[in-house]
Amino acid sequence: MGSVRKASAWLGLVDDSDDERYYDDEYAEGPEPGDSWVTNPRVRVADEAAQDQGTRIATVTPDGFRDARGIGELFRDGIPVIVNLTAMEPSDAKRVVDFAAGLTFGLRGSIERVANRVFLLTPADYQVVSGEPISRANGGFFNQS
Repeated sequence: MGSVRKASAWLGLVDDSDDERYYDDEYAEGPEPGDSWVTNPRVRVADEAAQDQGTRIATVTPDGFRDARGIGELFRDGIPVIVNLTAMEPSDAKRVVDFAAGLTFGLRGSIERVANRVFLLTPADYQVVSGEPISRANGGFFNQS
């Protein structure tokens, strides 16, 4: 049984009496496909097959300020983090935003609001590119003036 599955069984998230024939010991220990939980169920890293730091993005939906540490650990490791604060109380959300602003300032990254109460934290070596098409920004493709 894989380490993630064992941990899930220990936490009571899955039944450890599932059919064992699908979990053969000949496979190497490590993350199982589809299981890319980082530190807790509210933190998820996209592209679980990626091993390079430049190909991963984390999404975090914290419940309270206590989850700010997980945001900081991911960002410190050079992973861009999307922080979704929509499920938080406004006072705790403000504290998380203040923490994230200090974190990005201290590590020379940047913080950008992408939606109402959703923020993108990017490390210093990342560049956020606007999704606005160049033709629209220059007056449109069919501008005849």
